[in-house]
Amino acid sequence: MAVEMLSYIDKKSPIHSLTGATKLICLLLWSFTAMLTYDTRILLFLFVASIVIFKISKIKLKEVSFVLLLILTFLMLNNIAIYLFSPQEGVGIYGTKHVLWDLPGRYDLTAEQIFYQINITLKYFVVIPAALLFMVTTQPSEFASSLNRIGVSYRIAYSVAIALRYIPDIQRDYRNIALAQQARGIDLSRKEKLSRRLKNAAAIIVPLIFSSLERIEVISNSMDLRGFGKNKKRTWYRARPFKVGDYMAITFLTVLFIVSIIVTFHDGNRFYNPF
Repeated sequence: MAVEMLSYIDKKSPIHSLTGATKLICLLLWSFTAMLTYDTRILLFLFVASIVIFKISKIKLKEVSFVLLLILTFLMLNNIAIYLFSPQEGVGIYGTKHVLWDLPGRYDLTAEQIFYQINITLKYFVVIPAALLFMVTTQPSEFASSLNRIGVSYRIAYSVAIALRYIPDIQRDYRNIALAQQARGIDLSRKEKLSRRLKNAAAIIVPLIFSSLERIEVISNSMDLRGFGKNKKRTWYRARPFKVGDYMAITFLTVLFIVSIIVTFHDGNRFYNPF
């Protein structure tokens, strides 16, 4: 069976050995570092580091290729939209204008605009691998127990665990319903016209919605019957204490975040200007 999109992938790696809370804290620090800076040197360092971390995790590219393609498509559309709606944004930020290609109106292609959009692209390439690793290397129940350990209400933590578990369930349901409908003669292949395929897709979406609602009702009734939420605390089967690796990872990301902030804002401007 194919690996479900964004579902937990069990492997033996240093990334998998970290607790869910550690990975969440590291993801937040990593994301804040990437989002707050426009220093290309820092972004390039983070980009190379994200590739190394991805390699260490032993997650194969083909296991997350579909999600990557979706995100890269969105990134391409985002870059096109930035240029269409603000083609001189880079000029305004860096204060100079080096025209590479004369175009009508305000759409002159400038080195500053290209540099600005390269930084935007680097931000995506830095954050995306970290977010994907968090999703596919974190077991939902273990992550919920870790959240509860750092002070998050176990009700909220359990809701997060159910949401993470629900992603592969929806995918399996969609695949099963699609196969059943195709067995009944509903064609979803490229042989059909796009309008016909969209109409046929409704034959999958409607049963999927009803099966999802039914599953939600079953789960909520089961939790009510077991008295979920009655007590202030609960125990966790997959609870794990922090180890040396967890403290090292959090310390490293904290130091990286602080150094990034210092380097980014040392001159009062978070944009690195090579012009």
